[in-house]
Amino acid sequence: MTTTPFLTLERVCWQLPDGRLLFSDLDETFDARPTGLVGRNGVGKSVLAQVLAGRLAPTRGRCLRSGPVAWLPQQIDAPPTASVADLAGLGDALAALHRIEQGSSDVADFEALGDRWQLREQLQAELEGMQLHGVSADTPVHQLSGGQRMRVALAGAFLSEADFLILDEPSNHLDAQGRQRLREQLRRWPRGLLVVSHDRELLGDMQRIVELSPLGLRSHGGNYAFYAARSSEERRLAAETLQQRRHERRQGEQALREQQEQRERRTARGNRRAARANQAPILLGRQKQRAQASAGKAQLQQQQQRERLDAQVRQAAAEVEAAAPVVLLPADAAGAAPERVAVLEDVALPFVEGAHAKIDLLLRRGERLALTGRNGSGKSVLLKVLAGRLHPLRGAVQVNAPHAWLDQHLALPVPEASAMEQLRHANPAMPEAELRTRLALLGLEAGHAQQPVEALSGGERMKLALACALYAQPPAQLLLLDEPANHLDLDSMQALETMLRDWPGTLLVAAHDEAFLQAIGITGRLHAGAGGWQRLPP
Repeated sequence: MTTTPFLTLERVCWQLPDGRLLFSDLDETFDARPTGLVGRNGVGKSVLAQVLAGRLAPTRGRCLRSGPVAWLPQQIDAPPTASVADLAGLGDALAALHRIEQGSSDVADFEALGDRWQLREQLQAELEGMQLHGVSADTPVHQLSGGQRMRVALAGAFLSEADFLILDEPSNHLDAQGRQRLREQLRRWPRGLLVVSHDRELLGDMQRIVELSPLGLRSHGGNYAFYAARSSEERRLAAETLQQRRHERRQGEQALREQQEQRERRTARGNRRAARANQAPILLGRQKQRAQASAGKAQLQQQQQRERLDAQVRQAAAEVEAAAPVVLLPADAAGAAPERVAVLEDVALPFVEGAHAKIDLLLRRGERLALTGRNGSGKSVLLKVLAGRLHPLRGAVQVNAPHAWLDQHLALPVPEASAMEQLRHANPAMPEAELRTRLALLGLEAGHAQQPVEALSGGERMKLALACALYAQPPAQLLLLDEPANHLDLDSMQALETMLRDWPGTLLVAAHDEAFLQAIGITGRLHAGAGGWQRLPP
């Protein structure tokens, strides 16, 4: 294992099946500094992570590695018969250890194990440190939740002998405590680290941020706060440059028009003088040819000048990658909700055990509560009960206002329909021009508005789902959101924060991202604590 871990890209390209380049000519070196990889959804971050890890071969170029690389994808999948040891990537080594303990002298077993004689104990210690009590190397994977699977995979990665660790959205399925443990463990990781993430707290622990965009890779020294400030300034300067280039093009086009008008006037005067001069036809013909040649040369020069001005504008526009403006028009009836928006009395939640199974809740108009607690504590179940998707085992549930529930998968009422058809389904009486306008204000222009929902990015789906809820007839006055920021890139997350912060209705949102909760302006918390559900300050 080297003491100077690195990953180096040399002119790396990746081509999609349809022939388009996802990214091209990437040159970058990732050294021992903990690094965050950011970029918009669909730009190719996960593909690039797999290229760096050696899981995918680039279409062109090459990737150099100082040693073994451990890679964790966003979704941790395993065969139904897999064990925790298999999921952690340690199944073969632990099986070899077991055979050696039973008396095996096979050289292959000793090579598979190496010098990791305490591997079983080390894995168990990692699992306990991940709060996976009662889970052992032999536990079947199918008994674990998505968040537990991620923690097992992380435990295996931390025990690996990898020179470099690449994690793709590792905090997506972790609760607040799990995210904090992940940050603490990554701080102790002694070798190369690359994290693909939109988790701003996790990115705040990085020493470098590398952004992937259609323009390529751009490195920013420092953590997320430094990157955000620098990126904002770069975008401001790029926008100013674009405005200046457009102004120069307008001035240039005006000058070209004036030059054209002057030539036309000179030509007209010359024609009038020639008509009065009574010159020989052969001389008139030569003058006409010279005039035409001069006009042709001038037109060519004008065309080249226009192309140069257009190219300058296109180049400046390519540097401007500001997210599409997001404008959420206020719902007409948002202020008409009753004072008691929702009431739960002596409710027993289904599929929830222990103190969290029982809840009494009064949700008042305008409250914006964060629903917090460990994974499996019943937050999603509570949202489904309020949305009418699940029935309580006992007790009374009363929701007194139009409401909308957005699950983690952003399910929409007509899954195969376009964005336009989704919004029309929510509000059949709204004129088509108004539907188009409202979608455009959310950043869904005509081309995207007609695409099937499955073709939209996560951020676009989230904006559409909110539009269907808030522009419905009647509009939702209570939003029930289950991890709405999962799988959104940073630009889309900030757009979502803007929409929710400006919305005047009542909100109950389950989220583990503390930066997101603060950005949307929560007024309190409903926390699933050790003794049951508790009301806490924001």
